Amino acid sequence: MVIDCHVHIAACTPQHGRMSDRLFTSLPFRFMRFALGLDRRDEATERKLEQILAKAIRKTRRLDAAVILAFDAVHDEEGRRDDRNTHLYVTNDYVIDLVKRHPNMLFGASVHPYRKDAVKELERCIAAGAVLVKWLAITQNFDPSDERCYPLYEVMAHHKVPLLSHTGGEQSLPQMNQAMADPMLLVPALKRGVTVIAAHCGTRSRLRERDFLPEFVKLAHEYEHCYGDTSALSLPTRSYAYRKILDDPVVRAKLVHGSDWPILPVPPLAGLGIHGCLGCLCDGNWIRRDVRIKEKLGFDDDYWHRTAKVLGPRLKVG
Repeated sequence: MVIDCHVHIAACTPQHGRMSDRLFTSLPFRFMRFALGLDRRDEATERKLEQILAKAIRKTRRLDAAVILAFDAVHDEEGRRDDRNTHLYVTNDYVIDLVKRHPNMLFGASVHPYRKDAVKELERCIAAGAVLVKWLAITQNFDPSDERCYPLYEVMAHHKVPLLSHTGGEQSLPQMNQAMADPMLLVPALKRGVTVIAAHCGTRSRLRERDFLPEFVKLAHEYEHCYGDTSALSLPTRSYAYRKILDDPVVRAKLVHGSDWPILPVPPLAGLGIHGCLGCLCDGNWIRRDVRIKEKLGFDDDYWHRTAKVLGPRLKVG
C-alpha cells in the first residue's frame, strides 16, 4: 500500500473551521485559489475543493490513499481558543466526515496540546480512526517540549499513533513563534516512545533562515522511531535537501512519502535536468506530479511503502 501522509484541506464554513482574511488574501493562497479555481469562502467552495482533492488522489495511479489533515485552532497559555491569531482551522469532525465519503482518504487528527480537553479530544479522535496527529507548532503557538504535551505523548505511544510534526521553516501560514521550528523539541516525544514524523525534514523555507536539516539527521540516526516526510521538498527553497537525505543510508531508510498538497511541487533542475523538469511540469495534477518527481529522483520501493508500515495497525482503507 502506498500512502501520502501529508495532504491538507481547507474549511470555508463556520461549522467546519475557518480561514482568516489575512490568509485568504495572502500571496500563496491567492495563487492556490487561482490555480484550483476557488474564489469564495462558502459551502460550495468546500464541496468543490473536496472533489478536486478526491480526483487528484484517484488519478494518481501509484497512490492507494492519502492522509487528510485536520488543523486545530491556536490556544493561549490558559487553554482558551484564540480566534484572533487563528488563520487556518479545520475541525477534526469535518475530516472525520470527509474520509467517510472517500475510501481512499485517511483521518489525520489535530489537537492543540494546551487546550483544556486535549487528552479527551485526542482519545475521541483515535476512537474515530485517526491514523496520526498533525502539529504545526510555529503557527499553532506551542512548545512541543512543554510538559503540557507529555500526557498526549503517553496516549499516542499507548495507541501507537504517530505524530506528524512540522519542522523547519514555514511560508504558507503566518508564524507566531519561529523558535518552535527546531526538531530537537520533539525529543520528549521520542523518549516517551512516540513514533515521530518530522515534516519537511527540518528544511528551511527561505534562503536566509536557519536550516534544521542537520538536527533532523541527528535524530534520525539516534532514534529508531524517528522519520521524516518529504512533503514540500520540491519547493525551490527546500530541494537542496534531496541529495543530502538520499545519500545518507540511515536517513534514506527513514523517509516517508508526503506531498503537502495543495502546495505546488516544482521539479528540481539539479536533480532532473531540463527534460525531466519539463516532463513533470506538464502534469497539472499536483499530487501525481509530486510522485513523478520523486520517482525520477530515484526514491526506491521501500520508500513508497514505508508510510503504511509506520502507520501500521491504525490503517483501515476501505
